[in-house]
Amino acid sequence: MQFLKKWSWSLVLFLGIVPATIYFAFLYQPIPEVEFVEVPVEDTVQAYIPKKYFGINVDSLQIEEGRIKRNQNLADILKPFNVPYEKIHKVAKDSKNVFDVRKFVSGKSYSMLYKGDSLKEATHFIYRPNSIDYVVIDFQDSVQMYQASKQIELKETEMVGEINTSLYVDMLEAGGDADLVNKLVDVFAWQVDFFGIQKGDNYKLIYEEQYVDDELVGIGEIKAAYFEHLGDSYYGFRYEQDSVGVDYFDHQGQSLRREFLKAPLSFTRISSRYTGRRYHPVQKRYKAHLGTDYAAPVGTPIRAVADGKIIAAKYHRFNGNFVKIQHNGNIATQYLHMSKIASGIRYGKKVKRGQTIGFVGSTGLASGPHLCYRFWKNGVQVDALKVDLPPSAPILAEHMATFDSVRLVWQQRLDQMNLPKVTADSVIYASISH
Repeated sequence: MQFLKKWSWSLVLFLGIVPATIYFAFLYQPIPEVEFVEVPVEDTVQAYIPKKYFGINVDSLQIEEGRIKRNQNLADILKPFNVPYEKIHKVAKDSKNVFDVRKFVSGKSYSMLYKGDSLKEATHFIYRPNSIDYVVIDFQDSVQMYQASKQIELKETEMVGEINTSLYVDMLEAGGDADLVNKLVDVFAWQVDFFGIQKGDNYKLIYEEQYVDDELVGIGEIKAAYFEHLGDSYYGFRYEQDSVGVDYFDHQGQSLRREFLKAPLSFTRISSRYTGRRYHPVQKRYKAHLGTDYAAPVGTPIRAVADGKIIAAKYHRFNGNFVKIQHNGNIATQYLHMSKIASGIRYGKKVKRGQTIGFVGSTGLASGPHLCYRFWKNGVQVDALKVDLPPSAPILAEHMATFDSVRLVWQQRLDQMNLPKVTADSVIYASISH
């Protein structure tokens, strides 16, 4: 019995010591270092980006688009949109300083922005005369009107072609347009007789295309060009001199242009040349024709061939509507049979080379729409196509090194552009590099 008591106490003592030993062992065990990692919290709140339309916040507005109808005016368009008459009157009165709303062109696009409630009240009117420019009338609070332009992206483009039919037809088939044809003609107007283009003549161009919202809207500048005519080769490189401006130069830095444009019209057809004896189609008799006739559609813009001062702008029963410009001490030019004289062109007015002075017509003694262009030197009429005129300024000495480095890059690119292989189906191609 005594043995059992002793054993019981031993068991109790053992059961008490073991847990205590374990407890204190853990109690005094070194605490491991805990590494705290900072977990980034993802921000799920996105910044608010308002919806823009021609730079206007339209989140709370409705948009209605349309095209100007024949004989439609601004009041007609605004009538369904609850614009007070006072605001319409203010726009008509004040718009001339920005854009004359009386000169809307039928077929051009416009947009109405209005509140989406039952009143359908207009907040903005946007007129788009072309793909780049637009006019905004803001009817909120006091009426405001302003012009702006969309951002234009320029993409460099190459074109190579050989004349098969005509320069105009072949370049359009290659992907160009009338504007590009005219710009090429302007580059080499004094080097190449574009009225005598022959099959087999060829060209190479590096030029800019204009894009708005990823849509091709126009042609930019020709950066470099090559033209081969009757076996003779010509290069043209666009370069800007700080004190002189932008011009086209050959590989030696000589200007390709003259102080005068080669012709007062963009690329067109000569229908009658300067001659001492020509059968007059209206008077039905032979007489001298002391001018150069350019056949062109009615309304084609006529350009001043050089800077000068208007010494006549009026109507004459033989000449029709005409303009005469004095360019310097001994040279004057005259432009006959206009459908109308351009706005602002009057006696004593100064004009710049390339400025529109009128439009092709058939007023006066004329059998059809054309421009009769006359050139006066020392008071005597001479053949405008045979006058030897001085060139514009060449590359200045201080710019020659820079010009040469730029010109060399362009010329190497032009030389590496191969003419298309002539096949029965196609003789022209256009390649585009973006």
